[in-house]
Amino acid sequence: MDRLASFGNDPYDKPPCRGCSSYLTEPYIKCAECGPTPFLLCLQCFTRGFEYKKHQSDHRYEIMTSDFPVLEPGWTAQEEMALLEAVMDCGFGNWQDVAYQMRTKSKEECEGHYMKNFINNPLFSSTLLGLRQMEARAADTAIPFKPATDDPPRPAFDSLLSRDMAGYMPARADFMEEFDNYAEWDLKDIDFVDDDSDILHALKIAVVDIYHSRLKERQRRKKIIRDHGLIHLRKFQMLERRYPKQVQDLHEAMRRFARVVGPIEHDKFIESHALEFELRREIQRLQEYRRAGIQSFCSAKVYERVKRVREDERRKRSMLCDVLQLIQDGRACQQWLHKQAAIDAGISPVVTSITTSASGRRSAPPLNLTGLPGTDKLNDREKELCQVVRLVPGAYLEYKQALLNESRRQGGLRLAQARALIKIDVNKTRKIYDFLIKEGYINKA
Repeated sequence: MDRLASFGNDPYDKPPCRGCSSYLTEPYIKCAECGPTPFLLCLQCFTRGFEYKKHQSDHRYEIMTSDFPVLEPGWTAQEEMALLEAVMDCGFGNWQDVAYQMRTKSKEECEGHYMKNFINNPLFSSTLLGLRQMEARAADTAIPFKPATDDPPRPAFDSLLSRDMAGYMPARADFMEEFDNYAEWDLKDIDFVDDDSDILHALKIAVVDIYHSRLKERQRRKKIIRDHGLIHLRKFQMLERRYPKQVQDLHEAMRRFARVVGPIEHDKFIESHALEFELRREIQRLQEYRRAGIQSFCSAKVYERVKRVREDERRKRSMLCDVLQLIQDGRACQQWLHKQAAIDAGISPVVTSITTSASGRRSAPPLNLTGLPGTDKLNDREKELCQVVRLVPGAYLEYKQALLNESRRQGGLRLAQARALIKIDVNKTRKIYDFLIKEGYINKA
């Protein structure tokens, strides 16, 4: 008896049993003498000795089953075919969905077996060479996701993360909406016919040339995104935050020049300035030690400790003098307390008088940002804006990023679009919009 592969996993792919016309399930019987059309029987008809025309019950037969290992123990031929079908249905790399469709293997087992036997197998080297050549040809169109984890994030449609990734779809390695997304509309009604005049023919050729230039610009932008790893924006921002504040400002200013140099050259430029900043700060510290007459690092440690104590004492004395001057004026004392809280939080204080409106209501004091999440990510001007508008830093950063993404996508932003994008008080939206315009974060449409 020989054990041969079946037609497939699906019983509907195989011819029915010649005896009872039922769908065949493994194992089943194939007559080795009847042909050329295969004569197949289920086990029940075979055990009854079913005979039909030239087929006799004493003919030689074969047991058709895929319940045996092919490439490695623990993986039957049926599971091998199921794995290939699952990869074809779900796509290469979606191992969680592949394992769910197989049911019998885990995600790690599917990935390890496929990579070992179908990708890294020397028997398939010629096939892999062809695949690499196809990938090289498709490199200009597909933008692969290269995160620190195995699976790329799959955000919900129109979520904040989806907007941060500019509608990038990891399974397709492409964007939901292309740059200059309606460029093809100019070509949809163009038709070259024989009776076109020379001017009309030249005009159509010019329209096609313009379309090609727009496609080149689309591919250029994709190449910049791919080379500089800009798809996962939050990861890119986390890498920026490892630098000091001054280097972060330089990184923000020099980002527009990254398109004219390669990613390695741009990163070297930023790293060199970060190193320069650290060296300058260390030199200033050593010069301060020299002016103080310090000649050893042990003395420097004592100097730093005494310097901190001296600064704390000076601050306490100034606070006591201020309290003694303002203790009789409750309103001035309240302003002073807000000022000290801002100084303790490391932000620039905003001193505004508490006025009384015509209706008799007092205007709200500036928001105290001390200890609020996201305060360390703001510069001094942004902290001042959040205090005046009374907006927590986390919400401001989210609104700012949404407005930046929309402005970059459309090439500019109007106040009405900003109000439709962030659903908060219209006066606060106007202040945020005017601030971002003034600071140069967004362009006015």
